Parts: sequence; C-alpha cells; structure tokens
Amino acid sequence: MTPNDFVDAVLPDVIEWQQHIHRNPELGFRETETADFVAGKLESFGLHVHRDVSETAVVGVLTAGNSDRCIMFRAELDALPVTEATGLPHSSHVDGAMHACGHDAHTAMLLGAAKLLSENPNFDGTVYFVFQPAEEVHGGGKKMVADGLLDRFPAESVFSQHSWPGVKEGAVIVTEGPIMAGVDDFTLTFKGTGAHAAMPELGDDPLVAAAEFVTSAQRIVSRTVNPRTALVLSFTQLHGGRINNIVPADMEVQGTARYFDPALSDHVEAQIMRIAEGIAQASGIGYKLDYRKGYPAVVNSFEGAAIVKRAADSFLSNELVITDEPPSLGCEDFSYLLNAVGGGAYIWLGAGEVGGRAGLHGDQFVFNNNLFPVGVRMWLALAETALPKGS
Repeated sequence: MTPNDFVDAVLPDVIEWQQHIHRNPELGFRETETADFVAGKLESFGLHVHRDVSETAVVGVLTAGNSDRCIMFRAELDALPVTEATGLPHSSHVDGAMHACGHDAHTAMLLGAAKLLSENPNFDGTVYFVFQPAEEVHGGGKKMVADGLLDRFPAESVFSQHSWPGVKEGAVIVTEGPIMAGVDDFTLTFKGTGAHAAMPELGDDPLVAAAEFVTSAQRIVSRTVNPRTALVLSFTQLHGGRINNIVPADMEVQGTARYFDPALSDHVEAQIMRIAEGIAQASGIGYKLDYRKGYPAVVNSFEGAAIVKRAADSFLSNELVITDEPPSLGCEDFSYLLNAVGGGAYIWLGAGEVGGRAGLHGDQFVFNNNLFPVGVRMWLALAETALPKGS
C-alpha cells in the first residue's frame, strides 16, 4: 500500500471515532447514542441519512455519476454483555458492556470510507452505508430485512468486513461459498417424579435420562451424517435440582447445532426428538423439545467473492489476498442480508495470532490498529471495483 496518502490522513479520525464508540458501548437494539454519533458524522460528510429504517439502524446514501446501479456496505453498532479487562485508556465506561468483537472498529472504518468517498467519489452509482443494530444474538439483520430495508434501498450486492484473529495480519480473506455456519439452539426438558436420594425407587430420575441423552446424542454427528459433512452438536448447559439429597423431578438440557447445509437443521431436530422420545419411554417420563432455528449460514456468492478479490488485488500483495481459508462454524446474521440481496460477500480481515481471552468475545479483546488502513482501503476499492466509472 502507498504510505502517506489520503487514507492515512483520515486514520486519526477513524481511530478517534472507534475509541469514542468503544468507551460508550450499547447492547443490541439499545444503540441510540451510537446511532446518533454515526448519523451525525454521515450528515457532516454530506450523505443523505435515514433513521426510520429499523430500530436504531442508520442508513447513509451516497450517489455519484449517472448509473442506476446500487451496492450496500454494512457494519454493526452493538456491543456485547462482557465486562472489559483490557486496561486500555479508552476502556468501556459501561459496566457489563464491551465492544469485544470489533464492531466499534468496523463502524469507524465504514465511516472513514464514507468520508473519503464523499470527498472523492471515484465510482458510478449509489452506495448504501448500512449501520446495523443487534448483530449479536437478537438478529438485527433479520429485522432490518423484515422492516423493508431492501424495499427502500435495493442493492445488487452487499458486503461486510470483520476482524478475524488467528489469520495472517493484514490479509483480506474471502472465499466463494460457505464462510460462516448456520446455527440452531435447543432446550430439551425431561419431566418425571423426584424422590429422596435415599429412596430413588420412589421416583423415576430424569437426571439419569438427561445424562443418557447427552451420551446417546453423540451418535447424531458420528453415525447419522456423512463424515465429510460439517456438523457440530454441542451440549452447553444442564439444569436440575437444588438440594444435594433430592433427586430432581425435572432436568433441562441446552445446546446448539452448527452446520453449512440447511437440510441438517431439520435432520438434527428430528434426531434429537427420536432419541429423547426413546429415552423418555424407556424411563417412564415425559419430555419437551424447544428447537429454535437461528441464523442461516453465510454463503458468499461467486461474483461477490470475485469482486472482493479484484478489489483486494488492487492494493495488496498476492500473499495477503487469501481465497482458500477454511470456513468457520461460528455464526453471523449478515446471512439475512446476503440471502435477501442474493449477491455479495462477507470478508475477514486477518488480525494475527492472539490469546484466548483476547479473541473474539473475550474480555481482553483489543482491535488490531494495523487493520484500520486495510479496512478503509477495502471499502474504497470495493466501491471502485463494483461500480466502476464508465461501466
């Protein structure tokens, strides 16, 4: 990359904006001050700003040239319910809330790109700058689509960037096809009769049924799907009983399934139901399954990934443009936008190696400042590549 150019000139502002947002984190659908801050910056850049889209979402519109083609860039506004332990001078001022995933930096980089593109609109068409609420847990992307985002701002492709620890620092990673998994959550409750621990024959012990279920359900991955198929089934919580000498009457098992093939969602649900029913019948107890289908998989389109590669190639060396990185079984609600638009890509920015608590969602997560120029340039190159002048 060329040093000391106009991108470098905006970086102090971008870092200042990121630090301001980092000090003042807001959880999903509560990002009112963050949205005010973002809207104010966009207005100062001369963009047309819309605040009536969906909850706390902000959309800035920038048009250049004569083309009627439109693309969409997306960043996230929300923080996580994490207590910060970084010791940074700009640490969170809000107890129990922290930007532990880089959303503050993603927003600041997109603001930087909006500023530079408004000053030097080297593209032909319209760019929608979408700042989304509630990416974490609440599915703000799904709500934006349901609230008519794309009816008002129709785009031919949509792009988003995310810091990604564990990959070569400064690299742009984009792959065609699946890059983030779909996710389902479930709660299975076994209901029976409790008893004194000294007289277990007077009850039917749902705790034993729950333990048997967790063991038996391991066969769902190992024996009911092709071993080359990506599927993770994890049990994360067991709840039941409060007294040491009483066998509980109810036991609750919670967990999650991750996959790329959407057919596996129905498959896992059916298999959990089959195993639970068999164990419940054998144990003489009842059961209830609450299976909640969550974010779909993020699947980059062929053309979207190709646009990102061409854009990245315009300012990065070959070894920093990675197109064969394995996908993650983490999830992202960008899938709702990508599926609704039908084209585009989710981009990782390689953040280098970090420790466990310094990874995504860790209480010692610190955004790698070396990624700011990469992220801003990526947005500029995408606008120029996807909406070239004279096209």
